[in-house]
Amino acid sequence: MPESTPRRTVLAAALAAVASTAADPAVAATRAPDPAPPARPPARTGLVDNRFWSSYTDWRGGHAAGTRAVAGRRPGIAIDSPLGRTDYTDPHTGTTASWEYATWTSPRHTATVPATEIIASWNADTPAGTWLAVELRGTYPDGGETPWYVMGRWAAGDGDLRRTSVDDQGDGRSTVWTDTLAVDDPTGGLRLVAYELRVTLYRAPGTALTPTVWRVGAMASDIPDRFTVPASAPCTARELTVPRYSQNTHVGQYPEYDNGGEAWCSPTSSQMIVEYWGRRPTAEQLAWVNPAFDDPQVCHAARYTYDYQYGGCGNWPFNAAYAATYPEMSAVVTRLRSLTELESLIRVGIPVITSQSFRKEELTGAGYGTAGHLMTVIGFTADGDVIANDPASPNNDAVRRVYLRREWENIWLRTNRYNASGKVVSGTGGVCYLYWPAEPAPSQRRVLRSLGLV
Repeated sequence: MPESTPRRTVLAAALAAVASTAADPAVAATRAPDPAPPARPPARTGLVDNRFWSSYTDWRGGHAAGTRAVAGRRPGIAIDSPLGRTDYTDPHTGTTASWEYATWTSPRHTATVPATEIIASWNADTPAGTWLAVELRGTYPDGGETPWYVMGRWAAGDGDLRRTSVDDQGDGRSTVWTDTLAVDDPTGGLRLVAYELRVTLYRAPGTALTPTVWRVGAMASDIPDRFTVPASAPCTARELTVPRYSQNTHVGQYPEYDNGGEAWCSPTSSQMIVEYWGRRPTAEQLAWVNPAFDDPQVCHAARYTYDYQYGGCGNWPFNAAYAATYPEMSAVVTRLRSLTELESLIRVGIPVITSQSFRKEELTGAGYGTAGHLMTVIGFTADGDVIANDPASPNNDAVRRVYLRREWENIWLRTNRYNASGKVVSGTGGVCYLYWPAEPAPSQRRVLRSLGLV
């Protein structure tokens, strides 16, 4: 079954408490952006702002405290001279260890979109004996600032610490919900107008080890309340050849990672796209998986996307960070403004992992309803319908699905919906993961640039 994403339900309930007084769905729909004309570049509208630091100039432009900018084919930041040592007690193991550390802080970014939500993501290498933390500090219109919120404590492996989000972070005006910083009451007009990111790199004392961060940034957004979105006109007919994996063939496997495959929609989708780009775990990396299990790489993805605080594999930035552990891969969490933008990515060969929630009757042919589920869009039919690799399928052969364009477009892009009890809850408003090679083709770079991602 699809992932139930309990922390998404918590966020939905919090936002629905104020969204329940939203305008009539028909009125709300008129506030959504008009779709771009077919076969033209997607229109930029004031809903989403992406800012990612990844160039040598970017790294030299931030405030380094014990870190250095690393030049080369893939610029980054690394530990130069540690600022000192600090103890960290892992809340999931109880182990306390001492670590050397250094930091890099981004310039303050004024978002083109005064935001109700901000989601950070990062790409990094963390050799054994190293890890990192990503923090975010937002600015309110009155000049006040949030605390430095922890958006993730992360390592590619799980031997030095357990990668984790941090609960109970808020200042009375905004709150971190696992991986999403959200304004508590967006109906009052409060927004986050700017933010900074701080990356802290850790290593075992007395060693020359260092994490290397190649990309860090965030997506800020202010998607209007809407139960429906305007229909877009089809402009792309193409299907990408993407590996097909079912999460349900892993039901009961490794229940320590969110009860097993029934909740693995996110890592299963991530693994499909990692392999689409020609990457996969080595035999040595998969040696821990029971050899009786098919598609052991899906188990691997679940283990290495698992968030020990959230208790699941659906942490959005952790999935992107996992994808970027493979050679020469970039990955971000963002929002798209329209299905037309998604088509522009398919047209240049970039599949998209999307997050959506819906009742069973809202998506013809799915056969299930979900409070939160990830699937991979791999193409569009000649009629404009959506071709998806849906991991909530009984087996790999059944993963490829065709969903009606109008239904799929609405369940993905809306921000409000009615659940099975008739209660207003939130939708994801176009959230997606995008993974692509660190050196994309020129056509891919043009589309990614049009979305503010490179």
